[in-house]
This record gives sequence, structure tokens and C-alpha cells, in this order.
Amino acid sequence: MTDSTPDKPPRRRRYRGRNPRQFDEKYKEHQPERYADDVAKVIARGQTPAGTHRPIMVREVLATLAPQPGQIAVDCTLGYGGHAQELLAAVQPAGRLLALDCDPIELPKTEARLRALGFPAESLVVKRMNYAGLARFIEAEAPGGADVVLADLGLSSMQIDDPARGFTFKIAGPLDMRMNPKHGQPASALLSQLSEDRLAQLLKDNADEPLASILARAILLAHDRTPLTTTYELAAVVRSAMAAQTHRSSETPEDAMRRVFQALRIAVNDELGSLDALLRQLPSGLKAGGRVAILSFHSGEDRRVKNAFKNGLSDGQYASISDGVIRASAEEQRANPRSAAAKLRWAIRAATDAC
Repeated sequence: MTDSTPDKPPRRRRYRGRNPRQFDEKYKEHQPERYADDVAKVIARGQTPAGTHRPIMVREVLATLAPQPGQIAVDCTLGYGGHAQELLAAVQPAGRLLALDCDPIELPKTEARLRALGFPAESLVVKRMNYAGLARFIEAEAPGGADVVLADLGLSSMQIDDPARGFTFKIAGPLDMRMNPKHGQPASALLSQLSEDRLAQLLKDNADEPLASILARAILLAHDRTPLTTTYELAAVVRSAMAAQTHRSSETPEDAMRRVFQALRIAVNDELGSLDALLRQLPSGLKAGGRVAILSFHSGEDRRVKNAFKNGLSDGQYASISDGVIRASAEEQRANPRSAAAKLRWAIRAATDAC
């Protein structure tokens, strides 16, 4: 006689205390479709559920890009897929979303979520690559150009939340910071190659760090004594250096740690170099009248976007650009504090280039 008893689901791993604290223990937040009420409670507290990402300025992005049915949209930074889901819906029927991301860990998860929404399979094209290769991607998938392009720069919450990625000083993990862990070198290796002057310059250029020279010296002295290989080790050095500067600066240790981690992450992934490449390629990748919107999160990024759009307007590549930055509403900033730093700029491709 055959045993028809259904298999029992695997037991959830036990954790200490009443509530899960570690990233990999937060089973409810990793399965938001099964625990919607619990996830909603986290969001209601103004927090982002672990392992997820809340898209920023969705309403403003859609108003700026104005995607229409049948159009071709490009999301240069797919991430968790929040913006992509809205763009994909807006270009239906008959439209397509071309999506890029260089993160091999998060990309397949996001693609699976988007495909599970029931859109026609051919309406979504996903490719793992850096947006520095945008022109090659558009030429292959949409030779006539794209109608709308979105680039949401910076880091996604699910990358920050995963301790194995090493992106934040708030969680213990390896000092890595690579968007693609299979490519390039981790932040710990980068520190071994930098001079004090070079590290100080990175802290200034990538994070506007006011105590760049002091922090660079402290970090490299510590790294020379004992290589810094974890996020907590680097954070401890910055915290100690800031403690000695309380009479000289109103900045908190947390401010400095955030900027140091940001500067190293940008350097590890050559984010500004990739952004420069993207900005050079954008006009040729857009149809006449096509629209581009870029969300940036620090002055180095925003300055590049602003100048590229201004230069494109002057030389006739763009017909119109945003007068200034668009920011998240006060309501959104209260609900999602990570939106406070976001700056949105847009441009519209000219019908013909100036002669």
C-alpha cells in the first residue's frame, strides 16, 4: 500500500529570543507574498523590510517619463524591480521593458518576481550587465532607440541588508562592497593599494568628507598594522578617529562612517566612471522626443548628471532639461527616510542634433 501522507514542510531554523535578529533568520520579510501583514507593519514604522527595497519617487518618475502603451522603456538599474514593475505595466499592451543590473545575486530573484506578475514573456528582457554598456544593449534589443530610460543610481536596500555583501557599517560582514562579487576586488584589497593622498581624495570626491585627510591617515595606519577585513573593523577605526576630533567637527561618527563606506563602495565599483559612460551614451540610445530620468544620491553623481544634461541642451542633443532637482515629498521622506537624499533630473531628446 502506498503511503499518501503529504511531505511535511521543512522546519524553520530556530533563533534566539522572541524575534529573529539576523538577516538570514527574517523568514517573513524574505517571503513578503506569504506574510503581507507583517511586512506592512514594518513599512508602517517607516522602515524597509529586510531583503527588500522600496522604490523612491515612483510618482515623480512616472510623471517625468510619461511611458505610453507600445513604447520601449529601459531600466538601467533593475534592483528590486519596483520602478520596473510600474514601467512594465505602463507600456502594455505591446510595449517592452529592457532591464539591466550587474548584481548576479539579486537579478534572478527580481526577474522571477516580475515574470510571476503575468506580463507577456516577450515584454520583458533582462540582462546582467553594467549600465556603462547601455548603447550596446539598446542596439541589440531596440535598434531604433528607446522611448524612456530610467537610471536609479546608488545602492539597493537588499544589498545593504545582506551582511555577506559588506556594504554597511551597521552589520558585521566582510569588507567587500562589490555589486558583482565575481568581478573586481573587494574594498579590503583596495585599501592595500591606496596611498594616503589617494584615499583622502576618494573620500572628498565620492562622499564630500570634510575630514578626509585625517580619516585617510587613520584608516591606512590601522590597515598597515593589521589589514582591515571586516565592516566592523573599518567602522571602529573611523569611530576612534572621530572621537579624537570632537573639538574640531560637529559631524558625528555615524556621519563619517556612512561617508567612508560610500566613498569606498563607489571606488570599488567604479560607479562614477560607469555613470560618465552612461551619460555619454544616452542621447544616441534615445529616440527623438525620448525621455530620460536619473535619480542620484550624492553631489558627485548629481553634478555629473546636471552638467551632462546642460551640455546636451547646449549642443542640441536635448530639447529640454529639468531646471533643477526634483525631491521626494515630505510625506515620502517621513514614510521612507532613505528617499531624503534622492535628486531627480530629466531630459528630453531633441528631434535632430544641432548642425
